Amino acid sequence: MNLHYTPFAAETPTTWAGSVPALEVEHLSHAYGARKALSDVSFRIDASTFTVLLGLNGAGKSTLFALITRLFNARQGGIRIFGHELRRQPGEALKRLGVVFQARTLDLDLTVRQNLLYHAALHGMAGREARERAERVLAQVALKDREHDKARNLSGGQMRRVEIARALLHEPKLLLLDEPTVGLDIGARADIAGHVRRLVASEGLSVLWATHLIDEVSDSDHAVVLHKGAVRAQGLVSGVVAAAGAQNIAGAFGQLTHDAAGEVGE
Repeated sequence: MNLHYTPFAAETPTTWAGSVPALEVEHLSHAYGARKALSDVSFRIDASTFTVLLGLNGAGKSTLFALITRLFNARQGGIRIFGHELRRQPGEALKRLGVVFQARTLDLDLTVRQNLLYHAALHGMAGREARERAERVLAQVALKDREHDKARNLSGGQMRRVEIARALLHEPKLLLLDEPTVGLDIGARADIAGHVRRLVASEGLSVLWATHLIDEVSDSDHAVVLHKGAVRAQGLVSGVVAAAGAQNIAGAFGQLTHDAAGEVGE
């Protein structure tokens, strides 16, 4: 097995004519010792789309996010963010990327505004620019009225919206969210998903939303179904359902994640 980095082919002029994908993943594999977490994963996300990365717990979603965000280095395969190859142009690629990880990371003793301004400073923003961006992203997630509240006084759903606002501070074009509704009730989950979908519609944001929850998938979404480290299906949800010969995404997902031995994968 080749464990060396595989570069993308050189860009063609038409790639830059407005059709450049938000994210391209090509032949990506990753292992933890002898345990393979991802195997030859390839997919692309078009700009200004909401794409669900759908997989059971243990499917490899978090490993994939760790590689896209460069927490781990990709040794086999390639990743490109808006045309910028992550291995060769990490600065250009990552500045176009915003991330909301599964674990909560707000400082509970700071106010909402202080959390955002601290994060802005880490991105080299200060003063008027940082304050204006903080106000703008809080308005985008409908939390302007809570900016002076301490983070610990927010609900779980409101904390998630602050983390989304924080991820948008540097004006990324692609937003990654790793199981963003874990631990939230059904109302808060729907609220978060609704806010992010509105950002796609109003701001032209591109989104990769990782989840194992079928009810977070909309018929209008794009989907990448990941199972045991491999892509089982991708495309518009309607296309994934039709290709599986199922009535809905729940039925399609059940078929795609059902092993030949008759057991559902981990």
